[in-house]
Amino acid sequence: MSTHDSAVGAATLKRLRQRRGWSLRDAAQALIDTATQLGQPLDSSLASVQRSVARWESATAPILPSERYQLLLARRYAQDAAGQTSLGPGSDFAELLDAFTHLGESEQRLDELRTLLVRTATDAGGGLLALLGPTTEVALSAALADPSRVDEELLGAMRVAINDVNLRVGSIPFVRLQLLLAPVVESCRRLLDETATVPDVFVPDLQTVAAQAYTLAGRFAFETRDDQASQSLYAAATTAAGAIGAPWRRAMVHMSHALVTLYSTPGLDPAKALVDAAVRDARAGESVTVRARAHALQAEIAARAGAGKHAKAALALAWYDMESSRDGDPAAATTSFSPAHLRGFEGVTSLYVGDASEAHDYFARSAASLVAPRERVQRAIVSTDQALARIRLDDPRSAADLLHGCVDAATSTGGRVAVIRLRRARRDLRQWRQEDFVADLDDHMIDSLGA
Repeated sequence: MSTHDSAVGAATLKRLRQRRGWSLRDAAQALIDTATQLGQPLDSSLASVQRSVARWESATAPILPSERYQLLLARRYAQDAAGQTSLGPGSDFAELLDAFTHLGESEQRLDELRTLLVRTATDAGGGLLALLGPTTEVALSAALADPSRVDEELLGAMRVAINDVNLRVGSIPFVRLQLLLAPVVESCRRLLDETATVPDVFVPDLQTVAAQAYTLAGRFAFETRDDQASQSLYAAATTAAGAIGAPWRRAMVHMSHALVTLYSTPGLDPAKALVDAAVRDARAGESVTVRARAHALQAEIAARAGAGKHAKAALALAWYDMESSRDGDPAAATTSFSPAHLRGFEGVTSLYVGDASEAHDYFARSAASLVAPRERVQRAIVSTDQALARIRLDDPRSAADLLHGCVDAATSTGGRVAVIRLRRARRDLRQWRQEDFVADLDDHMIDSLGA
């Protein structure tokens, strides 16, 4: 991207704003309003958003809006001044995408944004429910108007919608996934506020659907760096799961919450408290898969704290659970935890309280097994840890080579944990910062991640 290109992109954004008759403040307020309408309120002040708008339009050093702001801008400019949807050539939306191109956005990302807006901007009055299939949209709209119409078929369709979004993790950036899940999350919230009207027989299933939706949404909010929204969603998920009467479901919420807490809250104690709660619920539940995962997380927390004996004991319990019969496991359809994932936890344990060579082999075996699109995020994390092991084995060049692939994976998925792990690995390469292979990695990270 040349200086001329970035200047053209900035000027285009400014021209689009002024064409609407907006000041910088007006544009910031429009973005805040749009985020609220989408069920994804911004955790930023009006002044902060206004400064962001100004930076995008800077005549000297313009920057590309983040994915979240790209989505909000696209949503806003997909409607013309009369409120009609307009996405074709010559529209403000098309001009906006051209501005993003000049500011350095990839064609793949623009295609994803274009596809998503085609789906969402053709709203015939159902709001975000237009993201769902037409049959589900009609049924859910009816249930929101009259909660007594909630039935097994509707709840099944909501579960399918959640699973569809979950399966796209690793294939679509998290900010897009967050929008796709939003209609189910909002519908669960509204229906749970009317449980007195929902038929009693369907309330437990509604709580189950809500727990799944809130947990996934909490993870997406974390990945898009909205930690306040993430904590709120996890609290709602914990409440919903606790009302079901199946402890393993609440254990799953605790485990997901623990992982995001590990990377968003200083110290190990907050994450450890959640993992310990997950272990208690898992042991009281009927799912050996959930128990295996809970013990694996317990091992990682212990290893990070330097408690090697405790970590190895928890790993032994995880393998015992993993190798037990899982016939009839109630969590079989809702969790993909596998031996490949567990080997990654073994690697983390060895990395912190064992042998780096052993850790490297565990990571290599785990990464080689994580081949499904849904596992791209986890594979990037495991491969980054594998690079850390190589650094500790005094093989920095090979570690840097491996990290290039991790940068590409983190860029395509938008995974926050992978980026955090990448930056930690880069810090461990500091003593080789004068080497060409580290400079090449720095250039790749700056070009792809902005840091």
